[in-house]
Amino acid sequence: MKKYISILLSTAMLGLVLTSCVEDYLNKAPESGLTTEDVFSKYENFKKFFDSIYEGNKKDGDTWRAYNIKNGYPLYFEFWDQKYTLESLTDMSDMGRVMDAQVIKSGQISAIINKMTYDPQRRPILGSMFSIIRICNITLKNIGALKDVNQVDINDFKGQAHFIRAFAHFELFRLWGPMPYLNTVIGPDDAWDIARLSKHETLVRIAADMDSAATFFAQADLMRRDPGPGVAGHLNNPEQKRPTGVAAKAYKARALLYAASPLNNERGAADWEEAAKANWEAIQIAEKSGYDLLSLADYKKNYIGTTYSNEQLWAWYAGTKAYNAGDLNTQMNGVFGGGKTGWSGECPTQNTVDKFETKWGEPLNTAADRQAAAAAGHYNEQDPYKDRDPRFYIDIIYNTAPIPGYSTAKIYYETNNGAAVYAQLLDPSYAGITRTGYYERKTWGEQSVNNKTTPQYTDPLIRLGELYLNYAEAANEAYGPNGMAPGATASALQALNKIRTRAGMPNVLQAYSLSKDKLRERIKNERTIELCFEGSHYYHDIRRWKDAPQVMGGPLYRVDIEKVPVSTTYPTGYKYTRMPMSADRQTRWKDAMYYLPFNTEDMYKMKNFVSNELW
Repeated sequence: MKKYISILLSTAMLGLVLTSCVEDYLNKAPESGLTTEDVFSKYENFKKFFDSIYEGNKKDGDTWRAYNIKNGYPLYFEFWDQKYTLESLTDMSDMGRVMDAQVIKSGQISAIINKMTYDPQRRPILGSMFSIIRICNITLKNIGALKDVNQVDINDFKGQAHFIRAFAHFELFRLWGPMPYLNTVIGPDDAWDIARLSKHETLVRIAADMDSAATFFAQADLMRRDPGPGVAGHLNNPEQKRPTGVAAKAYKARALLYAASPLNNERGAADWEEAAKANWEAIQIAEKSGYDLLSLADYKKNYIGTTYSNEQLWAWYAGTKAYNAGDLNTQMNGVFGGGKTGWSGECPTQNTVDKFETKWGEPLNTAADRQAAAAAGHYNEQDPYKDRDPRFYIDIIYNTAPIPGYSTAKIYYETNNGAAVYAQLLDPSYAGITRTGYYERKTWGEQSVNNKTTPQYTDPLIRLGELYLNYAEAANEAYGPNGMAPGATASALQALNKIRTRAGMPNVLQAYSLSKDKLRERIKNERTIELCFEGSHYYHDIRRWKDAPQVMGGPLYRVDIEKVPVSTTYPTGYKYTRMPMSADRQTRWKDAMYYLPFNTEDMYKMKNFVSNELW
C-alpha cells in the first residue's frame, strides 16, 4: 500500500501524471524560463495541467499510456486486452474464453491484481485515481493564482476539481474499500501513513464533495453544458465529456445510496431517508434542466449508435468502432468479429435470462415462478423466449433471435449418426464461443463479418433511469412501497413503475407490492435488467446489498439447445434443457472478495492504513 500512497504524495510524481506539454512547463522550467507561477497564472497553461485528468499519460518504456480518469470508466475497462468485464466476475455472465476472469471468479486474484492497480499496459485504476486526486488538489490550491480569467471559468475549474476528486475516491472505494479522504496537497515531509475512514464516512465525504461541485457548477451556470432539447447545439457541446452540476447531484445521490446499503449502513433508516431525499432532489434538478427518459424506441441511444443522449447525465463518448476492432474483443465473439483465436465475448448466463419477466410481469427467477407463469399460459419452457420483457430482445442474443447478416441466431446442435453437428454461432473452430447458449446484445452494435457497420459507442456513466431506481430502492427501505421522501411526488412503487412503463412493461404485480420485503426483490430484479451490461452496476450491487455470498455461491446455469423435429412437446423444433455450467466456469465466493486486495509486496508496509485481506 505504501507504493500507492507515496505515488500520490511525492512531488516528483507530478510530472508523471501530466501531459507531455505541461511536463515541459513544470519539469524543464530552468531551460525554458517558465516557472510554476507561469503555469498556474495563465489560463492556457492551467487548463493543460488540469486536462491531464482526462487525457494524461504515463511513460511505459518508450510508449505513453493512458493514466487518467478513463481508467475509472466501465466501458474503457471493457476495451482492454484481458477480455473480461466486471459483470463476468459474477453470476451475470460468462466469458467465451477461460482467462483471468475465471481465475478471479474462482477466488484467486493476488497474482494478477497488478493489472488493475498501476500497470500502464493494462487498466491502472488505483494508480490513475490517486494521480487525478492529486491533480485536483493542486488545482484547488493554485486556483487563486489564475489571472485574467472570468469567474465562470474559475467556478468551472472548481466544480470539475471537486467532482473528479470525489469520483476518484468513489471508484477507489467501490473496488478497494474505504480510504483516507485526501483533499489537500500532501508534501514529502507530511504524514502519509493515514488511517482509513469507515465505509460510511468515506461515502459521506464523497457526497459532500459532490455537493460542493454542484454549488460551483451552479454559480458558473453549468448545471448542463449543452442547450436543452429543441435548442440548437443540443447534445453537441464540445465540452460534453466534462461533468456538470446535474451530474454532481446525481453522484451525490448515488454515493448516499451506497452509504445506506447493508454493507455500509451505520444509522439504519436514517441513512435510507438521506439517500431517498438526495435521489429525489437529483431527479428534480435533472428534469428541471431538461433531461428526460428516452422512449423505448430510442432506448439504445443511451450506449450505442450516437454520441450522447438526453437521458445521460454524464457520459463518455468512446468514438466509432469497426466490427473487427480489437477494443471489442471482450464484448464480441470471434464468430461475429471474424477472428478465430483473439476474441472472447461476453455471454449472459441462464441465471440472468431468468431475471427477464414475462410481458405480463410475472417473475421467472425460480422453478416455482416458472411453473406459476406456465399455469397461467404465459410461459413454456420449450418456447422460452416468447412474450418476454421487451428489454430481453434488446439485451440478449438467443437462439432464433433475428440478427443482421444471419437471418436468425443459430446457437444449437443437431445429431447426425450420433455425432453432434454445431450451428454457425457455435462453430468450435472459434475460440471463446458461448458456453451459456447466449450472447450479449445490448452493447453489441448489430455488427459482424456479415454486417460490417461501424457504430458509435458511449458509456452512460450515470443516467436518469438509474436515479429513479436509486430513489425507488431508498424510498422503499425508508418509507415502504407507497411512502415518499419529504417533498416528493412519487412513491417507491411509482418510481419503479415509471421505469417499467418506459420499457413497455406493466406495473409491478400487486402480490409483490404489498410489503417492503417483497418489493425489495422486484426492485433488485428491475435494477439488474434495466442496467445490465452497462456501468458494472451488478458487480457492485450484489456487494453493497450483501447478496454476493448467495448469488455467487449457487450454480451458474446454461441452456443446452438441440435441434429436433417439431412436435407438441417441442413446438419450435428445439429441445431446451437447463444444465449447470462446467465446473471450470462456476463461481466461488469468500468474504475477502468484497474488495480487491493490494499487491502482496505492498501490504505489510503500513501501520495506520489497514490493508485488505488477500484472496
